[in-house]
Amino acid sequence: MKYLGIDYGTKRVGLATSDDTHTIAFPYKTIPGGKTLVADLLHIIQKEHITKVVLGESKDRNMNDNPIMKGIRRLKEALEKEGIAVDFHPEFYSSAQVINLMGEENKAIDASAAAVILQNYLELQKNI
Repeated sequence: MKYLGIDYGTKRVGLATSDDTHTIAFPYKTIPGGKTLVADLLHIIQKEHITKVVLGESKDRNMNDNPIMKGIRRLKEALEKEGIAVDFHPEFYSSAQVINLMGEENKAIDASAAAVILQNYLELQKNI
């Protein structure tokens, strides 16, 4: 069973999946944000046999919520209401890390940012 990493955005949502051993994260795809987001995610969760969602937690340098956290918290609540296990994981500059490695023209920035979030989460879990 795999994990799903999410880099939430109001326009685009980056997704990444883990392997079955929860060792490596892979960019999966980018989907539109908006009204069908939860339904789209539930479809992917079922299709990919996801057992846990790791949602990027957006904070500023002082650990205060960024404005986008309101939407992220709503997404977490909606998924949990559907019986999905959801963990937050800090996402500090995940998109910037991807841009530094791959360039701004890369079409997979959001999915790759989700992979950064998920990979960091997986590595932290190994050390707990």
